[in-house]
Amino acid sequence: MSADRSQPKDDPAIAAPPLGYEPVPDIFKLPVGTNFGACSSVAVNSRGHIFVFHRSAQALLEFDAEGSYLRTLVQGVFTRPHGLRIDAQDYIWATDGASNIVVKMDPNGRFVMVLGVKDSSTEWHQAGHLRCFDEPNDIAFGPDGEIYVSQGHGKGESRLLMFDPDGRFVKTWGGEGSAPGQFRVPHSVVMTADGQLFVADRSNERIQVFDREGNFVRESRHPGTPCGLCMCHDQRHMFLAHGHAGKIMKLDLNGKVLGIAGGQGKGPNQYGEAHFIAAANDESALYIADPLNWRVQTLVKR
Repeated sequence: MSADRSQPKDDPAIAAPPLGYEPVPDIFKLPVGTNFGACSSVAVNSRGHIFVFHRSAQALLEFDAEGSYLRTLVQGVFTRPHGLRIDAQDYIWATDGASNIVVKMDPNGRFVMVLGVKDSSTEWHQAGHLRCFDEPNDIAFGPDGEIYVSQGHGKGESRLLMFDPDGRFVKTWGGEGSAPGQFRVPHSVVMTADGQLFVADRSNERIQVFDREGNFVRESRHPGTPCGLCMCHDQRHMFLAHGHAGKIMKLDLNGKVLGIAGGQGKGPNQYGEAHFIAAANDESALYIADPLNWRVQTLVKR
């Protein structure tokens, strides 16, 4: 008998209405002979261009809003691409969960800052002046340019690390566990303009909320593997890519599920793992990175 993969009875998403988005055929037009590898993350810049971060030698690809290929920005650098974010100035930030680095790139892909030390998983560089990572997952940005990095993906210790805008280490909090302020795979992080930090605490099946200094505020339960967060432009809602359940959800800031779509599988609006999610600037479309099905799916608002 096959395992029961239905949603748990205590899942607050069960009674949620439809999300109001529907899948469209694959929009991405790749060069002849090029394929996506395992698509880990996706992001959108101020021009509406779509950036796909996938596990391939050509790890970072740029497309226009219609999905036409524009260029490859980075080749042969990343070992295990994971998180991707674009900040308000269109700088591109990426995490490498195997090389243990976070990089900041200008809009043309030129590296302008590297956090962590490549291939080092210790807390500090041996000279004692550079903070290192152990499986960095995602990045968020504070109201004054603070940088927040979540780390720990099953091997590295689960915690949040905070840096100032120039990349100087400020503080860290967390550690393994299920108490408030502890984590078990803090997979994704986003922040509101007023400084509320939301953490998809994947293996604890919850989203935790902190203030900008790392003080615990509240949590909401999301049974399964909540993976990827995307803050809406109204700063009052966010989208959640809900991992192996394949669900795409819209939440309010208290974690209430307002709409839901998707499921498990390989068809349209089905996912092996809904890993990270990005929205078009007007939220008319959603882009969902699925590393198990090696693709990015597009949903458009009905």
